[in-house]
Amino acid sequence: MSHTVETGTIQVTLPDGSSKQVPRGATPLEIARSISPRLAEAALVAKVKPSAVSIQHSAPQQSGATIEPGDGNNAPASTHAQQSKDGWRFVDLEKPLEEDVELRLLTDRDPEALEVYRHSSAHVLATAVLELFPETKLGHGPPTESGFFYDFYRPTPFTPEDLERIEKRMQDVTQRDEKFQREFIPRDEGLARFKNEGDFMKVHFIEQFTKAGEPISTYRNGKFVDFCRGPHVPSTGRIKAFKLLNIAGAYWLGDEKNPQLQRIYGTSFFSKKDLEQHLHALEEAKKRDHRALGKQLDLFSIQELAGPGLIFWHPKGGIIRKEMEDWMRDEYLKRGYSLVYTPHVFRVNLWKTSGHEGYYSQNMFTPMELDDAEYRVKPMNCPGHILIYADSLKSYRDLPQRYGELGTVYRYERSGVMHGLLRVRGFTQDDAHIFCTPEQIESEIEGCIDFALAVLKTFGFNEYQVELSTWDPNDKKSFIGGDEMWNLANNSLEKVLKKLNIPYKVIPGEAAFYGPKIDVKLVDAIGRLWQLSTVQFDFNLPQRFGLEYVAEDGSRKQPLMVHRALFGSVERFFGVLIEHYAGAFPVWLSPVQVAIIPISEKHVEYGNKVAQQLKDAGVRVHLDDRNEKMNAKVREHTLQKVPFLLVVGEKEAEAGTVNVRVRGQQQPEGTVPAAQFVERVKKLIGEKSVKLS
Repeated sequence: MSHTVETGTIQVTLPDGSSKQVPRGATPLEIARSISPRLAEAALVAKVKPSAVSIQHSAPQQSGATIEPGDGNNAPASTHAQQSKDGWRFVDLEKPLEEDVELRLLTDRDPEALEVYRHSSAHVLATAVLELFPETKLGHGPPTESGFFYDFYRPTPFTPEDLERIEKRMQDVTQRDEKFQREFIPRDEGLARFKNEGDFMKVHFIEQFTKAGEPISTYRNGKFVDFCRGPHVPSTGRIKAFKLLNIAGAYWLGDEKNPQLQRIYGTSFFSKKDLEQHLHALEEAKKRDHRALGKQLDLFSIQELAGPGLIFWHPKGGIIRKEMEDWMRDEYLKRGYSLVYTPHVFRVNLWKTSGHEGYYSQNMFTPMELDDAEYRVKPMNCPGHILIYADSLKSYRDLPQRYGELGTVYRYERSGVMHGLLRVRGFTQDDAHIFCTPEQIESEIEGCIDFALAVLKTFGFNEYQVELSTWDPNDKKSFIGGDEMWNLANNSLEKVLKKLNIPYKVIPGEAAFYGPKIDVKLVDAIGRLWQLSTVQFDFNLPQRFGLEYVAEDGSRKQPLMVHRALFGSVERFFGVLIEHYAGAFPVWLSPVQVAIIPISEKHVEYGNKVAQQLKDAGVRVHLDDRNEKMNAKVREHTLQKVPFLLVVGEKEAEAGTVNVRVRGQQQPEGTVPAAQFVERVKKLIGEKSVKLS
C-alpha cells in the first residue's frame, strides 16, 4: 500500500477495524461527526496511535509520531501523561491529524476518559480560585486515581468556608460552558508573562520542561490561562459532577526548605450518581481510618517527641503483631526458609557495592561518621543476606538458599507524604532472599507466588490483582544490566504467571533498578487496591558482589537472586488489616478474644473459673470484675470490638453455662455450656477463621 499522505488524505482506522480516508488535518471531532452527530456530541477526548503504515513511512527521528510544538516535554512530569507505553496518546478532539492513525473516540462510557475529565476539573478549580482570590499563584493540577488536586501558593490559609465558596464558583464556571482552547506562544513571551504575574512555579515549569526557541503550550478557558500540554474535554460545561474534599499542605518541589503550598483535593465523575457512590465510599473509608481506630482501640501511636513516621506498638497492637510474625516465621520454616538476622547499620562502602548509594541515596538517611568509616542505617535487608550467602562457598547441591528475616529498615520519607502506618520512616519487612541456579528460578518464583496467595487467604483477602513491572530498555540511567539478562528475567516471571493461569497487567518501565517484579495488590472490604506483596528478580546484585556457587561440572557460576516481601511491611499490612476489618479483627488476631462480664460481684468467682478454662485452651480472655453496671461494661467492650462477650450470673454459675453475645449481632446468641463455648473458640482460633460461627 502506498503512503496516503502523498495524496493529501490520511487513513484513520477505527476500533471495529474499519477505516476511513479523510483529508489530512481533519480533527477527531470532524471524524466523529461523519460517523454520527450523537457520537460527536458525546465525545470527550480522543486517543490516537500511529498506524503500521504511518510508522513504516515516517522519518526515523519522528518515531512514527506527529511532532507539534509543546507535544514533547512541554509540561511538568506530574501533569497528565500524554503518551502511554503502548503508543496510544490522548489528544484534544480538535487536534488536526497529520498521519495515518488508529483512532478511538472516548465518551463518558469509557472509564479511561475520566483521567482527562479530572484534569479539566482541576483547571475549573484553578479558574474559580483565581476569580475569588486573584493574589494566588498556581502550582500544578494533575488528575489522580480517585480525583484531582491543584497546588496553590497564598500567604493566607484557605478555610473550610473558602472551600464552599470555591466549589460554588466552580459551578458558575461550568455553567458558563467555556471552551478549552489550546494556544501556542513563544517561550520568551510565556516566561515574561508568568514572571510579570509573579507565578514562580509556572516559570520553573517552563524553564525545566521546555527548550529554548520552542513555543510553549497553554490552555485557555474564558480569561483563565494555564501552562499545560493537555489534553482537555471540549468545554467546562462537560464537567457535570464534582466535589471539593479537603485542603492539605505540600512543600514546593517536595522540599521542606521551600515555601509551603496549599493543596486542594477534589474529585469528579461523569454523573451525580457515580459521585454520590464515591462520596459514600469515602465516608465508609473514613469510618475505617486506621489512625482513628488505632487510637480508639489503643493499638499504636506516633509520638511527636520521638519524631514523625516512627511507630510505637501498644500492648494490644503488639499482640496482633506477634500473631502476624509468628504465622510468617512458621510458614518460613514449613516452606524451607532459614531464619536470619542482620545489623541495622552498614558501612557506606557496602551501599556503594550494592548500587544503593548511587540509585537510592535520596531515600536513605544521611551517613553517620564514626571513628573507622561512614555508616548508613539500612533501607533494606538484601545486602545483609548477600553477605551471609557469601560467607562460605556453596555447591549447586546447597541451592536454593532461602533466607527470611523480619528486619527493621529505615527510609527517609519527606514529611508531607507520611501517613499513619501506611507511609513511615521506620518499618519491619518480612524480607526474604532466595539464591538459586537458573534451572531453579521458575520453581522458586512459583513458590513465592503461592506463598503470597497463602498470605492473602489466611488474613481474609479474597480478591487481588497482579502486575508485572518491566524495564524500559531506552532508559539506561534508571536500570542496571544488559538486555539479555533483563529479557531472561522478564520471561521467567511472565512464564510462571501464565503457568499458574493468573491474569496480570504489564507495567512497562516500573521495574526495580536491579530487575523486574511481580506485584500482588489485594482488594479490601470496600473495594480499594493495596500494594503489598512483591516478588522481584535480581541478576545484578549477585554480579556486583561476585557471588558464586560450584556447578556440577566443578566450574564457578553466578547464582540468580529473588527478593520477596509478602506483608510488604508489618506496619503497612497492619494498617490495611485495621481498615479492611474496620478494627473488628478475626478471633485469632483479636487482642482480647473473649470478655467475661459478671452480673455482680458475687459472680466474679464463677467468671474466674470460666476465664481459666479459656486460658488453658490458649484463648486471650479478659475478666471485667469492675464494680460497674453490666450494660455499661457490655457497651464498652462492644466499642472495643471484642469478638465474644460472656455474661455470667446466678443461673450460669449453677448450670456451668455462659450467656454468649457475638460481635455484630443485635441480640444475645443464648446460653450454652461453658466447655462447649471453649471448644468453639479454640476451633475458630486453630482454623484462623475470619467468621465467628
